[in-house]
Amino acid sequence: MAETYPRPRFGAPREPVENSNPGRGLIRVVDFAAGSHLRAVALLIVVGLLFFLPGFFTIPPVDRDEARFAQATKQMVESGDFVDIRFQDEVRYKKPVGIYWMQAAVVETASHLGLPRAQVRIWLYRVPSLIGAIGGVLLTYWTALAFVTRRGALLAGLMMCSTMLLGVEARLAKTDAMLFLMTTAVMGAMAHAYLSWQRGDDLLRPSWTLPAVFWTAVAGGILIKGPLILMFVAFTVIALAILDRSAAWLWRLRPVWGLLWTLVLVLPWFVAIFLKAGDTFFANSLGGDMLSKVASAQESHGAPPGLYFLLFWLTFWPGATLAGLAVPAVWRARREPGAQFLLAWLLPAWIVFEIVVTKLPHYVLPLYPAIAILIVGALERDLLSRQKWLVRGTSWWFTMPLLTSSAAIIGAITLLRQPEFLAWPFAAGALIFGLFAWWLYDNNRAERSLLNGIGAAWFLAVCLYGVIVPSLAPLFPSVQIARALRNVECVGPVAASAGFHEPSLVFMVGTSTVLTNGSGAADFLLQGSCRFALVEWREERAFAQRAEAIGLRYNVGQRIDGYNFSQGRSVSIAIFRSEGTE
Repeated sequence: MAETYPRPRFGAPREPVENSNPGRGLIRVVDFAAGSHLRAVALLIVVGLLFFLPGFFTIPPVDRDEARFAQATKQMVESGDFVDIRFQDEVRYKKPVGIYWMQAAVVETASHLGLPRAQVRIWLYRVPSLIGAIGGVLLTYWTALAFVTRRGALLAGLMMCSTMLLGVEARLAKTDAMLFLMTTAVMGAMAHAYLSWQRGDDLLRPSWTLPAVFWTAVAGGILIKGPLILMFVAFTVIALAILDRSAAWLWRLRPVWGLLWTLVLVLPWFVAIFLKAGDTFFANSLGGDMLSKVASAQESHGAPPGLYFLLFWLTFWPGATLAGLAVPAVWRARREPGAQFLLAWLLPAWIVFEIVVTKLPHYVLPLYPAIAILIVGALERDLLSRQKWLVRGTSWWFTMPLLTSSAAIIGAITLLRQPEFLAWPFAAGALIFGLFAWWLYDNNRAERSLLNGIGAAWFLAVCLYGVIVPSLAPLFPSVQIARALRNVECVGPVAASAGFHEPSLVFMVGTSTVLTNGSGAADFLLQGSCRFALVEWREERAFAQRAEAIGLRYNVGQRIDGYNFSQGRSVSIAIFRSEGTE
């Protein structure tokens, strides 16, 4: 078989490479960090924090998934029941317990350290996602070391740090960033074992490190999101077994002992939830959530095949700009062991996600490290395509921040009637770095363009998450309602909400919040003092009619106007308080 890459091939042992230093600032930083694993890891952690912390503390609870996860965790902490998963009185059995335990551990720790009102600070619930995002970046670096040089692995990690999709998931208190960590650990362990077998390394005393990482991460992935992680493993193994006509390399992962270890980790909670809820959890999780997504669109998230390919150019930016340029080289190298493994990781699962009817952007996040490593593999071997029609696509480094920052600033000005001046310098920084990335690009300076693109991504992240989104108070009416109720002159206020039933309201106002209609809100006010009715304007007529029928006297404490982006409509919520009966 003809060689398509200059030696060393994908997955071959690496020799130290002397890299030229053009003397530019970003290149110097990478040169320094690539000098040792410790410096590379330190740089990735610092860059990860720089990318993921803007907005981390200041963006309010986001409806609906984040607020649902956070509220279920909050109820665990309040009740002390760390087996059952509930949102108010309803069971929440779509996902296993792993992420709730992680969030609860952070909240409990903060409470014991004396942080006031820890249970309603949404950023505490986001800490596992932040850890998952940074940990996944570090594991991308570790995985890439099996395929490329240390410098290339560092670039792959930086590419994942700056990815738009990971930046979103790092700021949301739900499962996907932590699943990204677990999946990357699993695939990284598989990659090291597979390429070691391909090289014919004779292991007289094989290490337990790779099996320990692999099977512990499998157990973690199952506890976080059920059997989904097994799909990535199975598709990769099947594809490689067909191509190689052998799967003997799997024995390097100690499958017998590994399966036993996985069962030790996952079975206790599954047994506990079965004893508590019978087969309800398994019916809801496997049948009601996972399998139903294959045949029908859940929660209006259906889309035809091809959506993920279109979203890729946005969600994997800035790295996506080089993806098209790397495709010809990857295709030529498709039968080399390293490229073969990465394509087996990427393509089968991607095709399945495109076929499945229910589509959400974050589903393909566990596949992105494979793309990053493939791009770096072509980049460091100077094999990016020189075809003019593909090279023109590097303008996306500039076009994407231009479109995104302009749309965000114009949208904020329209909603707030304020100029949002603080966002402008960061938008300008994103445009300048994006312009440099585009103008400087040629096949010999692709790395410098990528680093400028990463710089543009940081400025864009600060512009969007650090400045614009936290300022959009009308999009988060639950925060304004909770603030109004904290200022009332009575002890232990309780509320009923009519017409506005978002999970963030329950999280911010309290687990005992009653979600009802206008008539029910009037009846709720009649039942005692220090009670408040939160009535959306569409329910006000029913509220007033019922109040008149039961002789309820009430006054309006405050009216909150906003926009419910989950339903795509404006809301106006009046806070009523009872004055007794006539």
